[in-house]
Formats: sequence, structure tokens, C-alpha cells
Amino acid sequence: MPTTDLNVFPATALRVINGANLGDALSWADDLVPDDVYRLSPMSMLKPLSVTSAATPPFRLAEQSEQGVPGHALHLDCCVTFMSRSGETTECLVLVETDDAGDAAQVHVMPLAEMTPNTDYVLVGVSEEAALARYAQTACTSFTAGTMITLASGAQKAVEDLAIGDRVLTRDDGPQPIQWIGHHTVRATGRFAPIRIAEGTLNNARDLYVSPDHRLFIYQRLDKIGAGRSEILVRARHLVNDSTVTVAPGGFVDYYQMLFDAHQIIYAEGIAAESMLVNTRTQAALPEELLDSLSNLVPGHKRSDISDLEIGESLLSHPDAAALLRRSSTG
Repeated sequence: MPTTDLNVFPATALRVINGANLGDALSWADDLVPDDVYRLSPMSMLKPLSVTSAATPPFRLAEQSEQGVPGHALHLDCCVTFMSRSGETTECLVLVETDDAGDAAQVHVMPLAEMTPNTDYVLVGVSEEAALARYAQTACTSFTAGTMITLASGAQKAVEDLAIGDRVLTRDDGPQPIQWIGHHTVRATGRFAPIRIAEGTLNNARDLYVSPDHRLFIYQRLDKIGAGRSEILVRARHLVNDSTVTVAPGGFVDYYQMLFDAHQIIYAEGIAAESMLVNTRTQAALPEELLDSLSNLVPGHKRSDISDLEIGESLLSHPDAAALLRRSSTG
């Protein structure tokens, strides 16, 4: 089973400072009371929680998990929405860890936007139904609004203007019709802000903005990075160098996903990047009308998954890995 690292706080890091549950830590949906005011402890730190993801919860804590007890079940309880005094909203996923007897062992909180210690957060929403979809969206590779995608005809079209059935040029299978287009909006802060790859950095025609974990495909004529192969995938966040590849925070960002019958490499702003990969974590982001197709989509995506081409962050520790990759791709 695939393993995923989730960045979480212990629920005890968020406690009610005013309201019905005064003094209590954030808990599961049945115990939460709207309008309670929470505050994040200044001693709190996000730490990785390693899980093996199934199509639906409960998940399992992986053997290498730094948090929790490996082997314990992990239940995706709910998605909560907080509002700060400035009016900004922040969503968090509440994850309940249970022991072998089924009793609650720990509660973990996965924020979907940056949270600031000593800031008051008013609980304004609790949704058990939205939790799985929001969890899946965090794993979807996404392009930002305005990204120009190459169609089968060679024409360029903004991702937000694409429609189901539009034929997009793919690297391996030629023209392929889009089966589904996803869209969600998040606050562009911290780990959720898009990554900006400046024009020309990877021979891209314009600035390219993608989600942090979006993987770019690079064909190396010369293996300057030491990957041991010519075809590689690199995550956008691993290329950040604070000059030509930067984090682009500010306001909100519209993220778009494209789904094909198989996992594809397409062209965005002239450079190769992956389309959405349907797996046990991301499939919950798909709408109900596509559920009947999942029995065909998931095996197809599993066969076409090229994740074994991905290289780790350690190979990209060069002071300017992006420049090195550009040179390696042009020989």
C-alpha cells in the first residue's frame, strides 16, 4: 500500500479559550460546539504522521511513522472550519487514531492552511461529509488558473477554459480527450501556496504556477543530476531556490486538475508535467457520477503510473538544481 506523510498537530495544541468546551482540546465531531474559540499553542509544531492510504478510511499508521503507534487505525472524522478575528477562514481535518480494541488513542489535526500560534480561531463549521474529499484534494496535482495547456492541434488554451472532451496533446499517447476537470480554491499560504517557475527556467514559455507536489517530467540528454537514467520526475517544491523557482503566497489560489483515461504527461506553458493520477488517496476527489468508472480508471492509472521515475529531494540539493536540469535537457 502507498505511504503518505501528513503534517499534523496533536489535538492538544488547539484548546478552547472561550466557549462551552472551555479548556478542552479539539476533538471529534460529536463533541464540538460551534462558536467555541480555540487558540493554537505557541509550543506546537507540525510533525509527520505516516499512513498507508486505502480508498476509504480507516487508514493505518505506517511502520516508519514518527507520530502515533504503527499499526493503529486512523479514522478521518470530520473537516472543521475556523474563522479568525480578521475574517479569514481555515479548514482542518480531524483524524482519530484508535488502538486494537477500537478505543480512541490520540486525536491529530491536519491544517489545510497555515495557522498562527496565539491567534483566536472561532469554530464556525463542522462537516463529516466533506472530510474525505478535502483529504483527497490535498494530494491532487494541480495547475493554477491562467496556465496555458497545449491541445492536440498545437493551440494553447487556459486550463480554466478547458472542457470535458477537449483533446490535449500527451507525450506518450498523442491526442487524448479530457474525462474530467476538477477545481477547488484554497488559501495560498505556507505549504499550500503554489510554486512559481519563472519563464525560461525549465525552457517554459511563461511563468508556470503549480501545486507544490506537482511533478514535472524532464528528459535528460546528459545526466547532470546523477539520477542514473534519462527520464525523471521532479516535484516542484524540491526546485525552490528563491530566485527562479519560488513560493508564491498571497490571497487565494484556484487549482485545476485534469483527468484522462490514463495518467499522462501533458504540456503546460511548453514544458512537460503530469496530469491527475487516480489512486487510493485521490479517487475520493472525483464526483459521484464518475464512481461507476473507477473500476476502469484505477487499474488503468495503476498501469500507467510512472512514479518510479521520481527522484528524491537529496538529488536536487544542488544550489540551483533547476538550472542544472535545464542544461541537462538541452545537452
